[in-house]
Amino acid sequence: MKYLMLTILLLCVSIYLYAQKYPEPEFNNEVVFLKKDSTHTLLRLEKESSKMESKTKGAGFGGYEMGYIFDGEKSTIRIQKAPGYSFVFSTGASVKTASPQQDSIMRANGMDPAMMDGMSGMGGMNDPANTITLYKAESAKGKRKILMQKAGGAFSMGKNKSSDKFTFSVKKIREGYWELVIDKPLTRGEYAFSMINIGAGAMDGSTVLFSFGVD
Repeated sequence: MKYLMLTILLLCVSIYLYAQKYPEPEFNNEVVFLKKDSTHTLLRLEKESSKMESKTKGAGFGGYEMGYIFDGEKSTIRIQKAPGYSFVFSTGASVKTASPQQDSIMRANGMDPAMMDGMSGMGGMNDPANTITLYKAESAKGKRKILMQKAGGAFSMGKNKSSDKFTFSVKKIREGYWELVIDKPLTRGEYAFSMINIGAGAMDGSTVLFSFGVD
């Protein structure tokens, strides 16, 4: 009996320490910077929505740009240059918020709470590897922009260009909670995670951006 109690106690302590290492963000479905210091603190990124815009020059003969534009040449969220960076993304699935009363209401309406929980992660729609991309943004004239495509004029010999993408490795920490480890060091500049809108939010063609700057 004492051995069992000790095992349970050690398990509880391990779970607590692990939760401290990877704390739960205040808001779900957001990319958050994880500062791996002595306390493993989270820093919420600048969040906004942007629609795809296109701009032509000289009726197209002067070239065109297509991408996302958002306000401010620099993000209000600044991160110091470092050898590596980690971010986290949580759907909140690891934190059960439903109460017995809420479960009863769902059953009264013909819905199975367990089935609804399972459907929330169907198809990997919440997996950040499928929905999130990291770009380096360009800054000019009080704006930042992420270019999906940029072409020169009719007589330009240059190739089409787009904003630089940065890959990241995804590590599942627990149910509905992932760590995003950037594969290569980030140079000084402005960056933004682009997240595909799913459901009603995608009908207007907008995307959610989580931006930050590296100093």
